[in-house]
Amino acid sequence: MRIRVRGAVQGVGFRPFVHGLATRYGLSGFVLNDRDGVLAEIEGLGLEAFLTALRRERPPMAFIDALETERMPGQGGTGFTIRDSIGAGAAGTRVVPDAATCCDCLDDLFDPASRFHLYPFVTCTQCGPRLTITRRLPYDRANTSMSGFVVCHDCAADYADPSNRRFHAEAIACASCGPRLSHPIAAIAAALAEGQIVAIKGIGGFQLFCDATNEVAVKALRVVKQRPAKPFAVMIANEASVDRIGLVTALDRDLLRRTARPIVLLRSRNEPVPDGLAPSVAPGLDRVGVMLPSMPVHHLLFHALAGRPEGTAWHDRPQPTVLVVTSANLHGEPLMIDNADALQGLASIAYMIVTHDRPILCRADDSVMAVIDGAPAIMRRSRGIVPELINLGEDGPSVLATGAHLKATLCVTRGREAFLSQHIGDLDTAGTVRFYQETARTMLSMLDVVPELVACDMHPDYRSSIFAVETGLPVLRVQHHAAHLAAVAAEHHLRGPLIGVALDGTGLGDSGNGAGGNAWGGELMLLDGAAHRRIGHLHPLPLPSGDRAAREPWRMGVAALVALDRGAEASRRFSRIALAGPLAALLAAEAGPTTSSMGRLFDAAAALLGLRPYQGYEGHAAMEFEALVHSLRCLPGGYRIIDRVLDFRPLLSSLLEPRLQPREGAELFHGTLITGLVDWIARAATELGRTDIVLGGGCMTNCIVAEGLAAGLRSRGLVAWLPRAVPANDGGLSLGQAAIARAYLMNGGTSFQSSKG
Repeated sequence: MRIRVRGAVQGVGFRPFVHGLATRYGLSGFVLNDRDGVLAEIEGLGLEAFLTALRRERPPMAFIDALETERMPGQGGTGFTIRDSIGAGAAGTRVVPDAATCCDCLDDLFDPASRFHLYPFVTCTQCGPRLTITRRLPYDRANTSMSGFVVCHDCAADYADPSNRRFHAEAIACASCGPRLSHPIAAIAAALAEGQIVAIKGIGGFQLFCDATNEVAVKALRVVKQRPAKPFAVMIANEASVDRIGLVTALDRDLLRRTARPIVLLRSRNEPVPDGLAPSVAPGLDRVGVMLPSMPVHHLLFHALAGRPEGTAWHDRPQPTVLVVTSANLHGEPLMIDNADALQGLASIAYMIVTHDRPILCRADDSVMAVIDGAPAIMRRSRGIVPELINLGEDGPSVLATGAHLKATLCVTRGREAFLSQHIGDLDTAGTVRFYQETARTMLSMLDVVPELVACDMHPDYRSSIFAVETGLPVLRVQHHAAHLAAVAAEHHLRGPLIGVALDGTGLGDSGNGAGGNAWGGELMLLDGAAHRRIGHLHPLPLPSGDRAAREPWRMGVAALVALDRGAEASRRFSRIALAGPLAALLAAEAGPTTSSMGRLFDAAAALLGLRPYQGYEGHAAMEFEALVHSLRCLPGGYRIIDRVLDFRPLLSSLLEPRLQPREGAELFHGTLITGLVDWIARAATELGRTDIVLGGGCMTNCIVAEGLAAGLRSRGLVAWLPRAVPANDGGLSLGQAAIARAYLMNGGTSFQSSKG
């Protein structure tokens, strides 16, 4: 029988797994990697038992998309071999994501009798770097950044031993033949214990570390990182240490344990705890991003900081050490991966720069996840998750989607598969744009895809839109909020027509080039394949100074006052801002741009309550606003719905009450907002006879809003669909663009329809 296995089956020990099964059932033949996955020819009397075991006992890191069999004449061979890979032809397989150090390798790491004892690059077929060291397919050592390391006698013996879990482990290495750190672990640990900032080359790039309990160290990191307020993530030694940091559910623990080792957003403990986190780790927020070690170096650091205890028992006990971990990059630039660049660029930032000699071929930030409405949701899709595919449920044409300008990602489709790139970042610098362009080329090359169409945002000035035109391929411009909703529909295999609600900061509407009234962000839409129609929206507010209003919420506070005919109060309410009064007068005198953005509504409310006139990072005011909420309250008459326009001006007016405290205001705002949105959506669903409601846009990262909407819609007999596999924010936009572009092509390229159609 010839057996073809398609999917994520290279770099996961699949060939040794097949070898072991064939030996178990006394079968002969061979197995090899090629550009379609794994190919085997097997003969003997135990074929059916072999196939059953193949389906049931796959390696933990393997994902089987298809298993195809073909009967053949017997060859009468003996023995079973793993043959050299075949690299010719178009690629039909994929690389698997990087995986955290497995338990067996941890045992080796801390076993004095093991030749991998304290070796910072221990790995096997079940763990270690994959995507970040892969140059091309098939996944063989010669096609990875391990190709420059010649295996020693002992590693060669393990590689050739069918009974060893490093049998055909392409990244196998030990202290005698593998990569090496530039600094001893003891020296790194000592620097961290002294309050220093240390840069360490990891799996997907350099990262900055410091003691998360040392306020002086964390503040110093903020200064050199030019990151005055945006929260830092922290790393702890093990799962046993997490309870002292956050309030943890069983689902949270499941996310922490994933082989991706993502940053998991946990509700932080409000009461003081011994040796608690420095206040500057996540100022003003009630959540903290927590992650477990993802590579041997991390485990060795915690081991050294614990006093180098013998054995492995220490690893199951709570440890006091907590480290801040953040990407090592210059302001606005992509994550550093090159040793020389890091030694030069980080010299003024880090006390110590720790390199190693294994090249990183694909940079990847840490992934971020959270539990929202009782299920996992990806907030940033990167290391450990990429390049897992998203099954679109049906075959279709190949397209390239270029995403947004902020939180940029790319998406390539192949058959029924959609592949999102790792998080790239904001396309504001030449370095990030180069990273973006390189990623597009790498994805198309590795997947062997020539796209029929390139999809991009409607905004002509997004660097991602410019890149789409530069490809020279046919371009389809997709409305921003339709793409948000199409992304959610695509991952859940929903077919239209669907009602969707897109809530975010801003996105270009259908009606022009960004001039007056065209900044959307609170949209009720009907989505059907490549067609969409705007059927409702939030009541617009003035948008003073365009994008600047997103950085300075006081401007939206003034805009809200003018919308309430109370612009004369602007100078008093924003007394420390000299421009507040003149701006109010200008807005009252002249009709200017407006916005239906939910993000700007949040900014306006936060500003009216005196929370944050200026933002230190995107979503700063809204995140602090959310953190104030302990319970929800609804203001009777706090909203109006007229012709499917949802107007929250009565709610904004209530926030101006002189005795209202910020916490009361936050709870009133969130509770009334959710009630109004649910009522708005439910009315439209009844009128249109629909029950499936798609919820998308960056505001769905607000757990209170997302969970409140989902629960409220369920109480009205509706089904709420939230983003899960891709970020709700612009990081998931490329999937929605790709889904709409595929639908456009599958309908003959004639059915694309906007709200004007």
